Amino acid sequence: MRPIPQALALADALAAQLSDPNTAWAAQAPGKRAWPQSLAGGAAGIALLHIERAHCGRGEWSTVHTWLASATADDLTAAANASLYMGAPALAFAMHAAAHGSSRYQRALKKLDDATVTVTRRRLAQAHDRIDRGDPPAMKEFDVIRGLTGLGAYHLGRHPDHPITTEVLAYLVRLTTLRPQKQGLPPWWTDVAPNGEASPDYPGGHGNFGMAHGIGSVLALLALSLLNGPALPGTREAVERICDWTDHWRQHDPTGSWWPGFITLNQVRRQQLDPALRPRPSWCYGIAGTARAQQLAGLALGDRTRQETAEHAMLATLQDPDQLDMLTETGLCHGTAGLLQAAWRMATDAATPALAAELPRLTDRLTQQLARLNPRDPELLDGIAGTALALHTLGTNTVPRSNWDAFLLLA
Repeated sequence: MRPIPQALALADALAAQLSDPNTAWAAQAPGKRAWPQSLAGGAAGIALLHIERAHCGRGEWSTVHTWLASATADDLTAAANASLYMGAPALAFAMHAAAHGSSRYQRALKKLDDATVTVTRRRLAQAHDRIDRGDPPAMKEFDVIRGLTGLGAYHLGRHPDHPITTEVLAYLVRLTTLRPQKQGLPPWWTDVAPNGEASPDYPGGHGNFGMAHGIGSVLALLALSLLNGPALPGTREAVERICDWTDHWRQHDPTGSWWPGFITLNQVRRQQLDPALRPRPSWCYGIAGTARAQQLAGLALGDRTRQETAEHAMLATLQDPDQLDMLTETGLCHGTAGLLQAAWRMATDAATPALAAELPRLTDRLTQQLARLNPRDPELLDGIAGTALALHTLGTNTVPRSNWDAFLLLA
């Protein structure tokens, strides 16, 4: 696939709108508050856009420094709710991306590393205690946004040989190895609703497939550890156990294969899903996340059939206007930018060039959506910073030098 110059030009224009932290929030939707140490919605996340551009020679390191200074203006947050997306780990992720291949920010990174390791060890102790009690997990224990999979993504990218990386991966393997709960439910089944709270609408809880809050992120991280190291004993078997469950619930219709975002206890009892429950093709719950996780698993296991099933599922989505119309937003989490970045990552690893052929049309769709977008939130996860990063990827057609999309577990 060739670079798309118009995508790069639009990414440049969006980055220019976000050059100054003092003015970038002016177009934000009323009532929203930016937390500086938030990767999703604060300065730490917007810094990633400028970091990637600076690595590629299209931005200035002075702009990066300005945004990182804004992100670190408050006292460091390493409280119980610190995660890849908030607090010390979020800042560590951004600083590591900036420092890649250089001696930049090493003193700050040491402090952030120490804080992140402390947070991770505390969370691991709590998770193992929960497993020992035999209680079901909360999504925030293991998911990528709030939990140990997200912390593991940071450690795997930052220091794969550090003991903390092994400890997180070992926990994730253990998460999958418990005996199934009653009624054949997997050990990662939660007893709450998809919003993380107990609800009478979800008696018996739910099983979550998504990349944002479900087992999809665990599958992706374990697959990446098999592909790139460290490959712990039991990891391959853990990936296979997750795949067995997702295979059982994979659906087929005339437009291709798809996976649900989550299932309920009633659906398990009936062993049936309503086709209307097919999620929009977003990163958080839809094809953008689940198909990439399946592709990574296929690559890690040497399972060509699994890989091709995932790639064909993504291709069918990209060729289905009805599915694309479900993405009414532009961002990485819920919108077209997330699908675009995931599809690009899948195309770079795909066994067929058909995926790459669809990306220019998806880029045009995102460009048209942006033209109608008002107001424009600046943030990374749902705003124009993340959209600009996806456009930058298509515009350069090169692997992100900062590996910024590791926070989405796409790589």
